[in-house]
Amino acid sequence: MRLLSTRIHGIIDYIAGTFFVISPWVFGFANRGPEQWVPVILGVMAVIYSIFTDYEMGLVRRLPMSAHLTMDVLSGVVMAASPWLFGFAEHVFLPHVIFGLFEIGAGLMTQRTPYATR
Repeated sequence: MRLLSTRIHGIIDYIAGTFFVISPWVFGFANRGPEQWVPVILGVMAVIYSIFTDYEMGLVRRLPMSAHLTMDVLSGVVMAASPWLFGFAEHVFLPHVIFGLFEIGAGLMTQRTPYATR
């Protein structure tokens, strides 16, 4: 069931992307390793592809919403699995897993068509 409108999803995109970027410093795992750079890179990427998404919150509107949601789910999978993929699970894993599951959920629960084009 697609509960989130694309407008709400867009607001969440910018807030979550920014929070992913600052999270290593907020949660104390900013040690210049992959545990820091995974959320920073994925957060910056989320903000960039949100800017280019064809939805209410997009500025350039070139990327279809379906592609955006697919990238959200894939990015969420990478974020959630990153502690084990990059070998830092013994140091920190919970923020990455929570952020990843949040991103997967948002991607799966958002309507695929922006309100303006329905």
